[in-house]
Amino acid sequence: MAGMWFVLTALSGLVSVAAGAIGAHWSLSDELRGRFNVGVAYQFYHTLALFLVAWLAARVRSWLVHLAGAAFVAGIILFCGSLYYMGITGNRSAALVTPYGGMTLMAGWLLLALCGVVWRGRLRPTAPAKP
Repeated sequence: MAGMWFVLTALSGLVSVAAGAIGAHWSLSDELRGRFNVGVAYQFYHTLALFLVAWLAARVRSWLVHLAGAAFVAGIILFCGSLYYMGITGNRSAALVTPYGGMTLMAGWLLLALCGVVWRGRLRPTAPAKP
């Protein structure tokens, strides 16, 4: 399962870099560019959170870490996707979805915090590889 999270992390990173390039070069109004760039920033931040999920999934067997990862993926799609859509089209109807995406991202962080409470003392740093 950890491999799937690493793949999703890499794909999310790819999309955030591509979206950043689109936002920088596309002819958008300042308001629309602002919305679009918020989506880019949040996707990048949560790509790092997905990397943490992948790292944890490789070390601990727990449904909590997978649930946190699913929340981050859903939140990226709903929150960032709606901001990308509004930024490109100017159509504000997607704003109805944005808060649900934000709450889903917050749920992902809450689930990671819960992982820390549940695993307290069980996570140990891995030893470096011997040369």
